[in-house]
Amino acid sequence: MRILGIESSSLVASAAIYEDGITMAEYTVDFKMTHSQTLLPMIDEMVKLVGIDLNTIDAIAVSGGPGSFTGLRIGSATAKGLGLALNKPLIHVPTLDATAYNLFGASGLICPIMDARRNQVYTGIYRFEKKFETVMDQDAMDMSELIEKLNAMGERVIFLGDGVPVYEKQIAEKMTVPYDLAPAHVNRQRAASVAALGAVYFAEGKTETAMEHKPDDSRKSQAEREREEREEKEKNA
Repeated sequence: MRILGIESSSLVASAAIYEDGITMAEYTVDFKMTHSQTLLPMIDEMVKLVGIDLNTIDAIAVSGGPGSFTGLRIGSATAKGLGLALNKPLIHVPTLDATAYNLFGASGLICPIMDARRNQVYTGIYRFEKKFETVMDQDAMDMSELIEKLNAMGERVIFLGDGVPVYEKQIAEKMTVPYDLAPAHVNRQRAASVAALGAVYFAEGKTETAMEHKPDDSRKSQAEREREEREEKEKNA
């Protein structure tokens, strides 16, 4: 089984080729470049380096959200375009599920957090007990509420994601249970995890056509939020 993975839900742009339990190639950039500039060139470079034909992939796994409004749509458009051109199915992989999958086999609770601004985070809670389990489905919530919930669960927690540096001080001040922060090589979204979890879903028959795929609803873009705020102020003036 050969899966192309695409991740673009945050500042990280990542693409990977996974085959039968092996990550054949992964290309990840976490820098100030737009995903529209990076994703297709990254995929093209990987294909050249490993010497495969994209027609030989079985499916395309794409990080489906939550996350950046624009980033998700660029990833979705890339996956849909390739799916239509290659006549391949897509696999919708929830972003936070894939992020937690970075820590496969870890003990305790795994809690990825993505900064959603204004003390809000996108988060989920996961664990590994013989298999990957979802304790709390991914959702948006207040960071204080999340910490309160984790403390009440009474288990060691591993935090990861781009929300960690934003809320690290709050975590240190309010967490009453033992916790760790994931190290650099696994603390951000990765296309290899999207592809690996996508392979599990593919084996379970969880695919969709390119035309059916759409990213999960997410926060509106900053420009849209600012425009709506201006319009609301003008309306109330």
